[in-house]
Amino acid sequence: MRAAFQILPVILLTLTACGSKGIEGVQTFTYPAGDHRSGSLVYAENPPAGGAHNPTWQNCGVYTQPLYSEYAVHSLEHGAVWITYRPDLDAAQVTALKTLVDGRPYTLLSPYDGLPSPVVASAWGAQLKVDKADDSRLKAFLDKYEQGPTAPERGAACSGGYGGTR
Repeated sequence: MRAAFQILPVILLTLTACGSKGIEGVQTFTYPAGDHRSGSLVYAENPPAGGAHNPTWQNCGVYTQPLYSEYAVHSLEHGAVWITYRPDLDAAQVTALKTLVDGRPYTLLSPYDGLPSPVVASAWGAQLKVDKADDSRLKAFLDKYEQGPTAPERGAACSGGYGGTR
């Protein structure tokens, strides 16, 4: 009986580890919500994954031109996922990204200059960098973070805001 009690913590630890559904490569960050500021802002991540932002949010949707980070970050606060890609990403991969976000009301898709990898998915407090648009982790990231638990204002509008580009 004593041996059973000694092995129990090992079993529980194993079950806990197997039950966690982390997405390999996701980086996480902590930012307070509601920090509204005007003007151009500097962010710790590229592209940003939270922080101070414009009082107006970016309308969710697919864009062919880069967005202002200050508006897009406000959309992240509302539960959107922003998928950015290098402007020189080949057309077939951009089409794959458009297909990935099609029908998802809380997503932004846009090119972004100076990305650290060809495609980057960002949510409030989380980010995933991938090399290809068909990386299965992108869908997993969308499933977890679009209107996900890290969004401080989950469910707030993702339309009726700013619809312009840089």
